[in-house]
Amino acid sequence: MKIVVCVKDVPDTESNIRIASDGKGIDPESVTTVLNPYDEFAVEEALRTKEVKGGDVTAITVGPKSSEKVLRACFGLGVDNGILLKYENFTNDPFVTASVLASYLKNNPFDILLFGKKGADLNNGQTGLMVAEMLGTPSVSSIIKLEISDSSAVCHREAEGNQETYEVSLPAVFTAEKGLNEPRYPSLKLKMQAKKKEIQEIEAEEISPKTNIVSMEYPPKRPEGKVFEDSPDAVNKLVEMLHNEAKVF
Repeated sequence: MKIVVCVKDVPDTESNIRIASDGKGIDPESVTTVLNPYDEFAVEEALRTKEVKGGDVTAITVGPKSSEKVLRACFGLGVDNGILLKYENFTNDPFVTASVLASYLKNNPFDILLFGKKGADLNNGQTGLMVAEMLGTPSVSSIIKLEISDSSAVCHREAEGNQETYEVSLPAVFTAEKGLNEPRYPSLKLKMQAKKKEIQEIEAEEISPKTNIVSMEYPPKRPEGKVFEDSPDAVNKLVEMLHNEAKVF
């Protein structure tokens, strides 16, 4: 079975993120990048499917040369192959990402194509479904359970407090929701092997983005908190401030 998982690198949430000098993006020197957390669920599901159904798992990413790092992280988890669709002027636009991926996948068939539900950086949640539409392939988003047979798949997703069940024919596209599985930790052996593993590099054709970031700003600073002395009037003062200043009620 041919299993493909599309991944991306995102800023580590522990990084002290700074806005770039042009005010339109993140200063790359201020962050370290990691495998997108939602993609971890997609990679894990790909590996579990391989363990049950056989075949191989290929991880694909779009971006500059530095994006190889996220593929090596996937090797450390047990992914067999890595492909970098090299795009040096990558703008993180979902349409561009989907177009580059779809262009490659049209000529490279798969049985199962997995994405994370969304990127933890911009939270667009669009790329996986765009790729499915461009390929004319069945898709189900935000799945929490996946069962694969030889020619079809049954998957479950949460919706408005309920659970929906879908059956789709293969090949198909799925985006992974938190809770689909429990991602494994990389093994030391595989991490060491990942450093020397070959990554297939393919030059991607540049595409005009559909969206552009006009400006990026830091969130406003929170006002300082107020401390009330322990006195009989403290509760009355608090209620008054919640009513008149905070407008809570």
